Amino acid sequence: MTTPLSWLYVPGDRPERFAKAASSGADVVIIDLEDAVDTSRKDQARDNAVAHLAETRGAPAVHVRVNDLATRRGQDDLAALADAPGLAAVRLPKIESPSDLDVLDEVFGDRPTRAFALLESARGLVNAQAIAAHPRTAGIALGEQDLLAELSIDEPALDQLRLQIVVTAAAAGLGPVPMSVFANVRDEAGLLDSCRRGRSLGLFGRTAIHPSQIPLICKAFQPTEAEIARARDVVDAAARAEQDGVGALALPDGRFVDAPIVAKARRVLALAEEISRHPR
Repeated sequence: MTTPLSWLYVPGDRPERFAKAASSGADVVIIDLEDAVDTSRKDQARDNAVAHLAETRGAPAVHVRVNDLATRRGQDDLAALADAPGLAAVRLPKIESPSDLDVLDEVFGDRPTRAFALLESARGLVNAQAIAAHPRTAGIALGEQDLLAELSIDEPALDQLRLQIVVTAAAAGLGPVPMSVFANVRDEAGLLDSCRRGRSLGLFGRTAIHPSQIPLICKAFQPTEAEIARARDVVDAAARAEQDGVGALALPDGRFVDAPIVAKARRVLALAEEISRHPR
């Protein structure tokens, strides 16, 4: 898909899981060198990622989450990926300033390697607009667990931060913001409810920590049949109104239709069409 719905983390020190992750149905596989890997195994995880990227091509896209670029290990991670042929993008944790991304120019040079900046601190949130505007930034997302800890807030308070980051990404012309991981892999109902809540805030898609979460994430973010039908009604009515020279109109069920509503309906239909071409 052009706009990913599902992003699956796989620990870099478990190379035997890489193929399973690639066949999971996820749009993006993220080889994790950071939180999912014990310190004693991080160098091996890096070597595993580089070896895998030398062999893999095409779908699904493969990203690598490196360690904190403020550390020597994070810098070494990035340097090791400089010539990795299968690398679609890097995910950068703990980004707090646009200057944190300048190192990408030093490492990748003219290679147009994309970066997804993870905002995991109050300072990162304050500088989110400038981070989003950096030429190397392809997307931004929240590191929610780190934010919960630093800010001493509860889960419901994250909604304000989620909406803030959705607006920031849109203003910078970036793609939709995916949700952070849902840690309880057995709570399917909780995952679905959380995804639907995120969708209502403008978030789109989600990172997962287990392949079993992928179908649920896709289900939650795909347009329903009812949504598709309503969108088609709006678009058809708009087409008729254009032929008749009418700028705005009301549907038989009382819904008022104008240009913004038509634009939203067209996005729903475009997403449904895109998903139909890439079934999971």
